[in-house]
Amino acid sequence: MPLHRTAALLALAAFFALAGAAAARLRGDERNVFTSYYTPEYLAFKSRIAAEFSKAAPGRFSEFLRRGRPEKRGPEQKVLALTFDACGGRHSGYDKELINYLRREQIPATLFVTGIWIEKNRETFAELAKDPLFEIENHGLMHRLCSTEGRTKYGVPATRGLGDVIDEMELGARKIAELTGRRPVFFRSATAYTDELSLKVAGRLGMEVVSYDVLSGDAMHQGAKKMSRNILAGARHGAVVIMHFNHPEWPGLAALELAVPELRKRGYSFGKLEDFSVKP
Repeated sequence: MPLHRTAALLALAAFFALAGAAAARLRGDERNVFTSYYTPEYLAFKSRIAAEFSKAAPGRFSEFLRRGRPEKRGPEQKVLALTFDACGGRHSGYDKELINYLRREQIPATLFVTGIWIEKNRETFAELAKDPLFEIENHGLMHRLCSTEGRTKYGVPATRGLGDVIDEMELGARKIAELTGRRPVFFRSATAYTDELSLKVAGRLGMEVVSYDVLSGDAMHQGAKKMSRNILAGARHGAVVIMHFNHPEWPGLAALELAVPELRKRGYSFGKLEDFSVKP
């Protein structure tokens, strides 16, 4: 057999081995959906990025390596950034009433979405992506906590190493760009935890890691009044508020109905993250 053909077959075998190994970590129908993403082009790209960071240490592991605190361009204002995550997997619901409230009140917001949530809500995602009120950003392909050491928090599945971190960030970004024509510029890891190496990888991939300043408490199953108090207590110019829009059974809408009128009385308005200049 000619050497060039042997080399081609070996390369093809390596490609399917890598794609199969990555796909094996997916679950059920998700395996079929995402296997096609592991193209020769992507695997070569991933290898280059991994090589650049192969000797780098993981560094600190925290949800506040970079707070994602924005500063508004122009004159000083009292502006909050409301951000909403859609995680996916078993939690791929859609809080339509919360989104409709934001529309009625003309409240711009940043939506962090995962690839698996998009797959289970294709029509809804297309509708949201076309709405200029919302900014679509990257919450990862599979809602994996990004840790190059495989560390986790709250029992949320984590990446198993540097390669998985690249998959989670880059394939999530490509998924969004493929469907919207716009590549996301912000990334939020599952649980908002990352290590310092993941932070550097995100920067290399052209994304800014965003955590939060104000924890609404929806994921802690707090009631609407408590959530509203949390938001009001943490409100300050440039603060990033974290909530979710994939759990219609949670009282996010009721909390906003309590908090938003009071925030407006205090002189606050709302902005998308892309309207801010994010600083460490």
